[in-house]
Amino acid sequence: MMIPIRCITCGKPVGHLWEKYNERVKNGEKIAKVLDDLGMERYCCRAMFMSHVDTIKDVARFKR
Repeated sequence: MMIPIRCITCGKPVGHLWEKYNERVKNGEKIAKVLDDLGMERYCCRAMFMSHVDTIKDVARFKR
């Protein structure tokens, strides 16, 4: 669905970085460089960002 506000494992606030990350990756920057620039050093936070699939638009169609 939506990216969590905090990392599920360590609790670091990461939700505010999602839009910047998404925009830079879509512009062709390498994922590792973007994550480094955003200060995502922990592997748990990095894994959460790299594996996240944004499905909110698909789910929103079924709203009553």
